Amino acid sequence: MTDEIETLVIGAGAVGLAIARTLARRGHEVMIVDAATAIGTETSSRNSEVIHAGIYYPAGTLKTKLCVEGRQLLYAFCRTFGVEARAIGKLIVATTDGEIPKLTALREAALANGVTDLMWLGQGDALKIEPEVSCRAALLSPSTGIIDSHGYMQALLGDAESHGAALALGTRFISAARAGAGFEASFSDHSGDTFGLSCRRIVNSAGHGAHAAAMAIEGVDATRLPPRFLAKGSYCSVSGRSAFKHLIYPIPVPGALGTHVTLDLEGRIRLGPNIEWVDDLDYSVPQTIVPQFAEACLQFWPGVAGRELTPSYCGIRPKVHGPGSSFADFVIEGPRQHGVSGLVNLFGIESPGLTSSLAIGRLVSELLDER
Repeated sequence: MTDEIETLVIGAGAVGLAIARTLARRGHEVMIVDAATAIGTETSSRNSEVIHAGIYYPAGTLKTKLCVEGRQLLYAFCRTFGVEARAIGKLIVATTDGEIPKLTALREAALANGVTDLMWLGQGDALKIEPEVSCRAALLSPSTGIIDSHGYMQALLGDAESHGAALALGTRFISAARAGAGFEASFSDHSGDTFGLSCRRIVNSAGHGAHAAAMAIEGVDATRLPPRFLAKGSYCSVSGRSAFKHLIYPIPVPGALGTHVTLDLEGRIRLGPNIEWVDDLDYSVPQTIVPQFAEACLQFWPGVAGRELTPSYCGIRPKVHGPGSSFADFVIEGPRQHGVSGLVNLFGIESPGLTSSLAIGRLVSELLDER
């Protein structure tokens, strides 16, 4: 590792890699560090691998702006770099007449967000394209898709490295002290050895570790950091061939999009995620979720009763709001917000973080240029 670098990016998930790529392409000398031994081992590899359209989030928020912008950038990136991504579309379904007003509100919110391609489907039209779905009405989002998230992260890293960025895995960020116009950062490796690095700028994209990283940077006021919550979402695999061509989503529930049907690039069905508020990063998946998932999906997919469900994997979303709150925006703060020159902190980068990653990279680059 060199003794001096222009920009340090903490975190080698999809968002950290997208930020590093943007900065490298703009001429920054970039070092990416991550305590794990591989890229994207937490939130970035434990999700639905869905490219979101930008339907659900309040108008004017970062989640809305960056999702809509990021979706377009992401599809273009995948075409350019040969990453597998397909706009297979999804149905958001109202299973009762009482849910139809909520579906109408979603359509209006999507239009306010600049998502103009949604199509309203009555019960008959929905059944024509998805015969096994049970609903009273549905919204079809043709620009929603699925992506090979690992292939995407590999492509981000490859392009960043081709523009001079470097990656140091197994490297845990310890702290950063002010040194002139920049920082003196310290790290440890898996053997416990410590070493230092001078840098002019720091991007804290450490995901679940972002709060700890921020508090270890000199000048950051720990009392004004957003709250930290962990929301676990588990998934089940489903036996047999796929019953659907599209993703199938219910009406959202507070804090999440509801247990839904997703498809992977091989066409296999997954159900999930649910939402469970936890205190630790525990990635075990309990067997007890099977009846819960079956019951949750039975309302819009009666055929699930004839399938075998198997607990599969889980992810844990880094949230800045807890139970009882339905929405919190991304928190992406530059020097104007926190008062520490040369630093950008990112908190609560959950869904639609993967979709938004390239747009987040652009925003972070702009924040680093602020004086």
